[in-house]
Amino acid sequence: MKADSIMNSTVSLEDKYVVETGQIYLSGSQALTRLPMMQRRRDLALGLNTAGFISGYRGSPLSGYDLELWRAQSHLESHQIHFEPGVNEELAATAVLGTQQVEQLAGSRHDGIFSIWYGKGPGVDRAGDALKHGAFAGASQYGGVLALAGDDHGCRSSTLPHQSDQAFVHFGMPVLNPASIAEFLELGLYGFALSRFSGCWVGFKCITDTVESSASVFASADNMKIELPTGFAMPEGGLNLRVGQLPLVLEEQLLRDRLVAAQAFVRVNRLDHCVLESARPRIGIITSGKTYFDVVQALATLGLEEEVASELGISIYKVAMPWPLEPEGILEFSRGLEELIVIEEKRDLIESQLARLLVNLPDHPRIVGKQDEHGAPLFPSHGELLPELIAGLIRPRLLDLAGSAGIELRPIADSHDSSTIALLTRKPSFYAGCPHNASTRVPEGSIALGGIGCHGMATFLPERNTRVLYHMGGRARPGSVKHPFPTPDMSSRTWATAPIFIRACLRFVRMSRPVRISRTRFCSMGSSR
Repeated sequence: MKADSIMNSTVSLEDKYVVETGQIYLSGSQALTRLPMMQRRRDLALGLNTAGFISGYRGSPLSGYDLELWRAQSHLESHQIHFEPGVNEELAATAVLGTQQVEQLAGSRHDGIFSIWYGKGPGVDRAGDALKHGAFAGASQYGGVLALAGDDHGCRSSTLPHQSDQAFVHFGMPVLNPASIAEFLELGLYGFALSRFSGCWVGFKCITDTVESSASVFASADNMKIELPTGFAMPEGGLNLRVGQLPLVLEEQLLRDRLVAAQAFVRVNRLDHCVLESARPRIGIITSGKTYFDVVQALATLGLEEEVASELGISIYKVAMPWPLEPEGILEFSRGLEELIVIEEKRDLIESQLARLLVNLPDHPRIVGKQDEHGAPLFPSHGELLPELIAGLIRPRLLDLAGSAGIELRPIADSHDSSTIALLTRKPSFYAGCPHNASTRVPEGSIALGGIGCHGMATFLPERNTRVLYHMGGRARPGSVKHPFPTPDMSSRTWATAPIFIRACLRFVRMSRPVRISRTRFCSMGSSR
């Protein structure tokens, strides 16, 4: 586009939702808000009269998702998309299951309802039974379900770090791992199509680094050609949701047919693919999601730009669906390599599946990942994988390869994993005007119970005498069970708490310490996620 045409074009803050073709600038939450609108437009182009439904419960990194949905309410309604936040995560998932049954109701005005469930990592955990029931029941032919998991890998705003992959595996839900905001849109559309074809509910990872960033992306989905597998043997009756199925029949259908159909869909659409090829490949790096960009940055830190790395014999395979791993593409990538380095954040998901695929094949390459070839720890399962850490760990494995080509790898300073780095930085604390800075100061001799929210930072401050953080909704119970087991000074100790209504008062009266409650009463120190 010429500069003068750009200057004369009309730009609006609503472009992120109304522009159908061209560059748009939006955040991760806004991309997830735009996604169902794009799905609706694709359906209309195919002659389908569908509608959308979104429900869930907020929590970082998806804490701002519902706010964006409310701001975009008029745009959503114009695309027949209904947003209804859940009372809790379980009821939201149950409502989503209900939308997949609409196609089987006589007199339905729509061909199908595509749905999005969203929740923070703890929300995935607590809604497990509802999500599992939905995954076993399945998705409808013209509906489809994406389950957005807000994973806080770095534990920046959680009581515990979260990785929802294993939960999705337990539910029987294929896992898509987008690497960028652009892939929120692209993989999101593929995800709905995957759900419709296979009958699966599809897990969709939304990590802090991506959701809370912004980017300029190409808006049009018209050039996306989504193919359906033609060689897949579709069982009689199909794979989509049907009412009245017995539980053991649902289990068999999910594990035997639906997950295999998901692999076939990924294969025909080449969602898993080689992003860096080499004419003489020797070392293959396999990664997924945001970690792909971390790997590229790590290679650049070592002085290996993509062209140089390719000439050395380094190839990179980017996995869009870590589970169930599509076997044909990754086996083809692995053929003829000397070593496979699997780099994935948190606990392994790809590495164990790959090892199972290769174990009975002759002359398969060496596999390293969470452990090296000698069983020693390599890429940590805790904390976050930072580019500097990845560079420091792969450098020794690339020295011989680089040396044979006369290339000297750049030195890397002593690398630390993210949990070690966290110990070297200032711990989070309250800003000057935060009411919790005052409300969490307990009287001398008193003990407080930690909760989820900014007031949870009191547990990092020894002088606040606030005990360990507890999960959402459980903060009062640990204190109450201490009464049958009193300590010698229990009789003179007061348990200080700050329930919601007291905290509201504190904001106004600016009290310097919390209200004393009888030691026989235990309340939470807040309920904000």
